[in-house]
Amino acid sequence: MKRRDFLSSSLTATALASVGPLPRAWAAGPSAPARLQFGYAAITWGGNDAQAIDDVATLGFRGIQLRASAVATWGSRPAELRALLADRKLSLVALSSGVVRLDPSAEAENMALHLHHARFLRDGGGTYLQVVDQRPRGRAPTPDDYRRMGGLLSELGRWTADLGVRLSYHNHMGNLGQAPDEVARVLDAADPRHVQLQLDIAHWQQGGGDPAQAVRDYAGRMTFLHIKDLESPIPGRGPETFRFVELGRGKVDVRAVFAALEVTNYEGWAVVELDRVPDPARTPLEAGRAAKRFLEGLGYTI
Repeated sequence: MKRRDFLSSSLTATALASVGPLPRAWAAGPSAPARLQFGYAAITWGGNDAQAIDDVATLGFRGIQLRASAVATWGSRPAELRALLADRKLSLVALSSGVVRLDPSAEAENMALHLHHARFLRDGGGTYLQVVDQRPRGRAPTPDDYRRMGGLLSELGRWTADLGVRLSYHNHMGNLGQAPDEVARVLDAADPRHVQLQLDIAHWQQGGGDPAQAVRDYAGRMTFLHIKDLESPIPGRGPETFRFVELGRGKVDVRAVFAALEVTNYEGWAVVELDRVPDPARTPLEAGRAAKRFLEGLGYTI
C-alpha cells in the first residue's frame, strides 16, 4: 500500500488539528518545585489489566500506563475502559505500542499496528503512545539505521499527532536506542515537533548514562519518565547481567533524578515501572506499596 493511501485510510477526518503544548520543562532555579503527577505501569501484573487498574487505584496513584494486552481486552470497547478508569479516578497516561521496525518489508503492517493502537489510546482517553525501536540483528547499527529510524518515528509522530496522540520514544536496552549516544543519534534524525523522549532512568543507567544528567539535557524534549530501579550485576551471575527491582533497592540514584526534575521545573507524569516482582513471594500490589513508601519518603504526595 502506498503511504499516501495508507495515511488517508488510517486517519479520520475528525482528527484533532493540534495536540497542544508539550509539558513545560524550562529551568527555573534550584528552589522551583517539580509539579509531578505520579502514575504506575501495569506491566507488573503480566497482562491482568483489570486487576492492575484496581490495585493502582487502591494505591492512590493518579495515572496508569497500559500495554497491548489492554487492546486485546477492550479493543472494540475503548469507551468501557475510559469509563472504568474514570470510575477509579485514573488517567490513562500512555499505551505501550511495541517496536518500530527497521525492515522496509514490514513497514506498512507495522505502522498500521501503531496507528491502530493510537486510535484505541485516543478513544480510551489516553495521551502518549510509547514506542521502542529495533536494533539490527547480527551486525552493528549503521548511520543509515539511525537516519531511517528517525524518519520512521517522525512520520509516525505526525500521524499520531493528527489523532491527538503524542509519540513517546522510549530508550531501552537491546534496542537501537540503547546507549545515550545512540538515543541522541535517533533523536537528532527525528523531527523534534513530533518525536519526544520518554526517559526510562534505569535503562538509561544500564546503557551507560547518568539519568539525572539526561533529565537536564533533555528537559525541553521529554514527554514523561519511567521511574525505575536497577540491580546490576545480579549477584552470582556475569558482570553484564541486570534486573529491575523495587525503588530504593537498586543502584539508580533516584533522588538525584528528582533533584534534576526540581531544577528544570519539570511538569508532567512520572510513571513508576517494575517489569516483574523480583521476589515471587510478593505481589504486584505489595511492590507498589513499597514504591509508594519510597516516594513519600522523598517528600512527595501520591
